[in-house]
Amino acid sequence: MKKGQTTAVAAGNSKQKSKLYREVVRHRAVYLLALVPLIYYIIFKYVPIWNSQIAFKDFRAVQGVVGSPWIGLENFSEFFHSFYFWSLIRNTVMYSVGKLLISLPLSIILAIAIYECTRPVLRKVVQTLAYLPHFLSWVIMYGILLTLLAPGDGVFNDIVKAFGGTPIDFLSNTKAFPWVVLISDAWKEMGWSAIIFIAALMGIDVSLFEAAMVEGASSWQRVRYITLPSILPVIVTVLILKLGTILDAGFNQIFMLYSPQVYSVGDIIDTWVYRQGLLEFKFGLATAVGLFKGVFGMILVLFANWISKKVTDSSLF
Repeated sequence: MKKGQTTAVAAGNSKQKSKLYREVVRHRAVYLLALVPLIYYIIFKYVPIWNSQIAFKDFRAVQGVVGSPWIGLENFSEFFHSFYFWSLIRNTVMYSVGKLLISLPLSIILAIAIYECTRPVLRKVVQTLAYLPHFLSWVIMYGILLTLLAPGDGVFNDIVKAFGGTPIDFLSNTKAFPWVVLISDAWKEMGWSAIIFIAALMGIDVSLFEAAMVEGASSWQRVRYITLPSILPVIVTVLILKLGTILDAGFNQIFMLYSPQVYSVGDIIDTWVYRQGLLEFKFGLATAVGLFKGVFGMILVLFANWISKKVTDSSLF
């Protein structure tokens, strides 16, 4: 390359850098806002990846992460050959899929109902009541559920006894416990999950509804032919993201609600890892299970995204 050309290229690069610098300075407020989540992800998501090597080691706190001896895939083998492996997988997938099948449709229905509501006061009241449970911890939710479901003086059991039935200990009954988990999760998170769908509904062109009304379309027909197709890409995106956490059945909820009587239907991967990793100090085993969950979730996201792109022409990436 000739000297003149080299100088021109250097000048062009310098000009681009200067333009980029001016754009960054111009939008500095946006970059500063983006800096906070970026730092969060670096510290709490990317830096801990270094410690994932514990999954392949016999971790000893005294020797540290680097000094602990390598043991290959022994931690993974211990988990896969555990007596509880299949029951843990079954329970975890059952709760994750069950929550998805119950909460997602209910969230969509709630979002559409709020969007279609023509009374502002009623809409605000419903929104507030629906969002409120999300901000309550599972400790508080456990107290509420205990008040409602207690076998002695719980509200539901009072109703059962009033009709001559036998009280049910919902939180210790292996048949009732899964339903308590699924319904309580839907109650707590349904309103919060509906926010994203309400935002998607607000982006629909109002002229579509006006044209449909002129043509004599009913409310159900407008929902079926305009609303649902318009928010389908958002539904697909949410579904794909939730599939990535299919092995996260909700540790906080299960940990607060379950007891040894319902371990057979209530114990999930995260609660088992808690007992093995923290209570029995098997940090290598706990890390191996976490790594397995992450890889499995990534595979599910990629597969679901591929299927969605083929079937609906809508995908996450």
